[in-house]
Amino acid sequence: MKILFLSDNFPPEGNAPATRLHEHAVRWVRAGHQVTVITGAPNFPEGKLFPGYRNRWYSVEHLDGIRVVRVKTYITANEGFLKRTLDYLSFMVTSFVAGLFQLRPDVVVATSPQFFCAVGGWALSAVRRLPFVFELRDLWPASIEAVGAMKRSLVLRWLEKLELFLYGRADAIVPVTESFKEDLVRRGIPAKKIHVVINGVDLSKYEPRPRDTELEQRFGLEGKFVAGYLGTHGMAHALPSVLEAARLLQHRDDIVFIFAGSGADRERVERIVQEQKLSNVRLIPRQPKEMMPRLWSLCDLTLVPLKNNPVFSTVIPSKIFESMAMGVPILMSIPEGEAVRMVVDNGAGVAVPPENPQEMADKIAGLASNELQMTQLRRQARLAAPQYSRDALAAKLSEVLLNTAGRATTL
Repeated sequence: MKILFLSDNFPPEGNAPATRLHEHAVRWVRAGHQVTVITGAPNFPEGKLFPGYRNRWYSVEHLDGIRVVRVKTYITANEGFLKRTLDYLSFMVTSFVAGLFQLRPDVVVATSPQFFCAVGGWALSAVRRLPFVFELRDLWPASIEAVGAMKRSLVLRWLEKLELFLYGRADAIVPVTESFKEDLVRRGIPAKKIHVVINGVDLSKYEPRPRDTELEQRFGLEGKFVAGYLGTHGMAHALPSVLEAARLLQHRDDIVFIFAGSGADRERVERIVQEQKLSNVRLIPRQPKEMMPRLWSLCDLTLVPLKNNPVFSTVIPSKIFESMAMGVPILMSIPEGEAVRMVVDNGAGVAVPPENPQEMADKIAGLASNELQMTQLRRQARLAAPQYSRDALAAKLSEVLLNTAGRATTL
């Protein structure tokens, strides 16, 4: 099968969409499929080109057997609605044009969270008369309103119409949570064309390991209970509430918080730490993907916060799968839904209400003082991880693509 995949993000970017696509595509290539990815020059989330890359109109490279076509886009940091929209629109146009000149694939796939990439994928499939698969990573534009990036308006209603148009035109939709599927079905999308493939983890890269002594010494973590937030510092993540929990725990010399990553809210995180003189917080810049297992090894507890908005009860933050694989217990602080049930039912972590610093602080303090409970949570996290193996999930998604391409051939 020849797969043409459109995605805003791809390695060396290390965010969840880039990681998911790369880890799936590597396995598809191993299985004998041909994969071409159309993407932009790596710059997420700071809006700065990665070393060795230029923002060219068209360039081709090969990565782990994957043919990667990079196109020119309007580059900006992951902040500011208007500038980000220009970024999305530019990729929609240039990826569509580049797709016209690729050898004929069997299927076109485009991924969200934003829908302009999917518009490019649908348009390309329509012009070239190819089946179109929409990978749905976020209920955009509902999430725009949820994080406060845009209030209810004519633009938002137009984006919702675009959303439903794409669902209707897709030959198959691949949401990353069961909650997304339920939402689509409630809005009239036929269940038979919706195939859930959740996120997962590459178990060959993420497994329990001793704390990295070099990093431990660098950040002054010797003998400390470390609560870690690793990943994008976005508007949805309610990080000021986590910092308030850190302030409430400043009297505990044995507890330290680490924040590793970057994003739209990183500057605010740094400002709060400085203004409130939070000596129990360590700020670590965004690291290459290959550094992540070393960072995970520093954590006794993973923090997974999101804003207190019903939209976020439908998401499953991808960091929980890496945390499970590393044997690191998880503290969920998001609206109760599929993700909270997944973690708690597997015994891999605990939950507190979202945006509640006092309850978060109390729970962290309690876990730091309860080695028996922590030992049980570590064991259950490791036991839960194999059911989210990237090998199995990549095979499941490739079956969806094969069946979609096969149906189109017989029509």
